[in-house]
Amino acid sequence: MQNKKEDGTKENIERNFGMPNPESYRKGIRFMKQAEKFKRPVITFIDTKGAYPGIGAEERGQGEAIAKSMFEMAKLKVPIIAIVIGEGSSGGALAIGVANKVFMLENAVYSILSPEGYSTILWKDSSRYKEAAEKMKLTAKDLYNLKVIDKIIKEPDEEEAFKTIVNSLRREITVTINQLNKLSTEEIIQKRYEKFRNMGEYREV
Repeated sequence: MQNKKEDGTKENIERNFGMPNPESYRKGIRFMKQAEKFKRPVITFIDTKGAYPGIGAEERGQGEAIAKSMFEMAKLKVPIIAIVIGEGSSGGALAIGVANKVFMLENAVYSILSPEGYSTILWKDSSRYKEAAEKMKLTAKDLYNLKVIDKIIKEPDEEEAFKTIVNSLRREITVTINQLNKLSTEEIIQKRYEKFRNMGEYREV
């Protein structure tokens, strides 16, 4: 019988607990530029606590890699869709989140940093993370109202939930790509710019 907890720990270690090194962002940029060359849309899936904060990563230019990724995505000439599927935190998440449309699973979170980090910076007390989480507005509903994301993907509470979510994502991606493909290159870039300029402007619902 397999030990699920042990398997999960092993995978987390293998995947660096979902925290990319600078080389990961540089590789991502290469793939995005290749997609642009062949006029293919870019779709990113966000699930990270943030970029890896180790000394080695900083020495190899972690901050520069994140900034470069955001810069390149901002001017990419093809449609971009970003999907937050779990935990999207800090610049590590935003580095692959500069998109024309941002979708988010209903129970995912998306924020500038973890609630523990936020409370430590604001109040010098990490134990106030619950209060910090409320102030940060990191839920899908909050972020939709603030125009940070464009659509919430429902997560049904049922046995076949994974298949249902995958089908919902497939449908939304297909519809959105078809809509964005009708725009000119200039319109794609301009609308991406406008999206980020309008973040924080409360949405009427």
